[in-house]
Amino acid sequence: MKQKKKLFEQHIYHEIDDEEKADEYLENSLPLIGLIVMYFNGLEKSLDSIICKIFTDRSDSTGLIVLHKMSYATKVDLFKRFSEDFHFACDVKIEGYQTLIANLRESGRLRNLVVHADWENTDNDGYTYINLKISSNGMEQEYLQFSVDSLKEIIDLIITSRNELQEYWDKRNEKLYK
Repeated sequence: MKQKKKLFEQHIYHEIDDEEKADEYLENSLPLIGLIVMYFNGLEKSLDSIICKIFTDRSDSTGLIVLHKMSYATKVDLFKRFSEDFHFACDVKIEGYQTLIANLRESGRLRNLVVHADWENTDNDGYTYINLKISSNGMEQEYLQFSVDSLKEIIDLIITSRNELQEYWDKRNEKLYK
């Protein structure tokens, strides 16, 4: 995804030269944004389920009490801590674990960019307003170019992360029950 920044002047203003082209871009992108939300929710529920099983396989209630109102990033951190404790206690390494954690985090980061972007302020080149950054250099409006291809890549990453999570869990259980 390409990024651009624009200095804030007096009012938040987004240059959209060709409304029809911007609308066409959004029409092509909206189904992909919906898929990102749907697949990410599935990934998060899979993570919830595995964390619940770490607590006990008899019932999800203990895990759900802990996870209630917990952010996705905090869940990933909790899963990481449980996993690393398991690796240490059982003196095992599971191939792909570091990639899994990185992909879980990146899936969350990208999902947040997509769902919190100001899609009504997407220009004809597909740059969408995402944030106002305030620093010692002043205020800058930040934009990301969510191309159709980059949105598809986000979907692929989320699906891959979910598959890697299940593969990790299966490998972990193989090591546990050997």
